[in-house]
Amino acid sequence: MAKSQPYRSAKDNWKLPAGVFGMVFVLLSCVQYFVEMPMLILERFISGGGWIEVLLVALYGGFLAHKMRDPDRAPRWRSISWTLFSVVFFSQLFLGLSGLDRFLMTGDLHLPVPAMILGGPLYLWEVSFMTLLFLSTVVLTGPAWCSHLCYFGAIDHQLAGQSREKKRYPDKRALRYTLLFVFIATALLMRITGVETRIATLAGITAGVIGLLILLIFSPRQSGMVHCTRFCPVGTLVMHLKKINPFRVYIGQQCTTCLACVPYCRYGALNAHAIQRGKPQDSCTYCGDCLAACHRSSIRYSFPGLSSRNARNLYLLLTLSFHAIFMALGRI
Repeated sequence: MAKSQPYRSAKDNWKLPAGVFGMVFVLLSCVQYFVEMPMLILERFISGGGWIEVLLVALYGGFLAHKMRDPDRAPRWRSISWTLFSVVFFSQLFLGLSGLDRFLMTGDLHLPVPAMILGGPLYLWEVSFMTLLFLSTVVLTGPAWCSHLCYFGAIDHQLAGQSREKKRYPDKRALRYTLLFVFIATALLMRITGVETRIATLAGITAGVIGLLILLIFSPRQSGMVHCTRFCPVGTLVMHLKKINPFRVYIGQQCTTCLACVPYCRYGALNAHAIQRGKPQDSCTYCGDCLAACHRSSIRYSFPGLSSRNARNLYLLLTLSFHAIFMALGRI
């Protein structure tokens, strides 16, 4: 059956890539021009190299938007770009640890564990640069952090793969909330009792190791992102904070409940119950992978005052721009 095509318009093929290119170029140019400490890697090695990096990253963002504007190609390119994001992030970290401190944000090392985005500020009682980046994505793009920007999430995504079966993905809501409470309570308790920094650091490392083991062992077995949807406290937080953002994904009346979309969702957000009620479960990150499976184009984005096509284009404009900008700035 041929797809209806609410997301495609040949005459607008250039608008999304041009928009992402322009947004990335302008924002990174502001960073390059106004921030005294060199924030872009090339500027730290070559005087004026930051401007070259601004252009290259903007071109990368525009290219990615060109590839992802087609829902059928978007899952593949989201996977490629998210994996690249994680590789760049951890490569800079390892280079920084090897003694090349120009690859670190300030020369100081912080734990590259997603849970520390929540636990770190609670323990230190101060807001970090990474915390500000995280909150800005939630305000502007809802759950995009969990589908395009988290360095751990990219690993979980690759290990989860795609199930070939329409199997049920159990909802572990009680487990998610319990772990979120444990992370918050532990960080606050260490703050209140004055636990030494080295002990708090060890606790953070332990959380990171446990999370890594979970995504290595359980995500491949269940063909789902177990670390991101059940263990990670930031993921649980995003499931609810995303509601302050006006973007939504819904399932239209054209749906025949064929369940072809279910295997495409690594977040466990699609099942028969969710499809019948017309919206994915809370774990949905608006990644859009499921759009490629729906032959009736029943799964759609919404934004107040916009058509579903324009809503998706706006979401991609913001999300892919953040992705490219964070690739240039997101360092430890």
